[in-house]
Amino acid sequence: MKRKLPRFLIVLAIWLATSRFCHAQTTPDEKLLTRIAFGSCASQEYPQVVWDAINDLHPDLFIFLGDNIYADTTDMDVMRKCYDKLAAIPGFAKLRQSPTRILATWDDHDMGANDIGADYPKRAESQQLMLDFFGEPKDSPRRKREGVYESYLFGPAGKRTQIILLDTRYHRSPLKAMDPPYKSYEPKDPHADKDGFVIRSTGRNAPNRDPAATILGPAQWKWLEEQLKVPADLRIIGSSVQLVADDQPWEKWGNFPLEQLRFYKLVKQTKANGIFIISGDRHRAEISRIDNKIGYPLWDITSSSLNSPSKPDTQDEPNRYRVGQHNFVDSNFGLLSLDWSAADPTLTMEIRDTSGKVQLTQSLKISSLRPAK
Repeated sequence: MKRKLPRFLIVLAIWLATSRFCHAQTTPDEKLLTRIAFGSCASQEYPQVVWDAINDLHPDLFIFLGDNIYADTTDMDVMRKCYDKLAAIPGFAKLRQSPTRILATWDDHDMGANDIGADYPKRAESQQLMLDFFGEPKDSPRRKREGVYESYLFGPAGKRTQIILLDTRYHRSPLKAMDPPYKSYEPKDPHADKDGFVIRSTGRNAPNRDPAATILGPAQWKWLEEQLKVPADLRIIGSSVQLVADDQPWEKWGNFPLEQLRFYKLVKQTKANGIFIISGDRHRAEISRIDNKIGYPLWDITSSSLNSPSKPDTQDEPNRYRVGQHNFVDSNFGLLSLDWSAADPTLTMEIRDTSGKVQLTQSLKISSLRPAK
């Protein structure tokens, strides 16, 4: 005669089986992070000398922020060959063989087409190719998710860093074209919403103010809210496009001002501390800061491009939130250095060129990334 398991044991077994996702998201790697490199926009068709400078620094992590290849195709065989070309680049191959852990999200060209969003027809297939390339396990929850977003925890309590990589492509609504078409960098049509949030339309895309329009999609918004409640001392959020800088004429969170405002409101609602943004896409690098949206200063450091820089005579772009007098338009990568040794730990952000020389830098106390009491 078989004995029946007590009901509470059955319930416990079911809970353990179905909570695997949550466990994977909240169990930290005890490795203390002190050096994080990141970058975006790396054409596999051109030399990538930047990896020598990155490898010389021996970072704990390297984070790809998107346009990790330029595929621009619906043919998955063509896309696979683009990844093969990236894998064959000596400097990148050296990074893969080093102790540095590589994390990645994507942007438009590696999802499959320029400026694309949810209307790209092969997004599910290209997601699997990306996860294959970056070694995501076959049984990973990330394989079953619609979108490549993911989070990671590193370090012991009191020195814990959360990495949140967003997917700003898989669910993103169509862009709204400017009418009349793009003419200059000058901001157009400024106005403030009921919360005092200034919405300005610049360049080729007009603000899409449709309440149904989205960047992240409902499931990812819910997931993000859960992640912001996970205990951490520093939260580095990777967004493929700029979140703070919204004067520039290209893609950005400002194309969907209600989504941008939703992010700010969610941070305040969850009282999440330690938020710091890294972004890419722009083929130029800069540091931005906004002070009055989440209860403490929100920084957004943009690194782009790893090997496809803007032309030297490219017109400077407006950014009323830029820290410093200029941006940097040559090939570059970003570096975050964390000094946990002091009672009040420090984060130093840098943009470095392909020789490793620092071109832009700012430092802050991690304690400054907390809501006022």
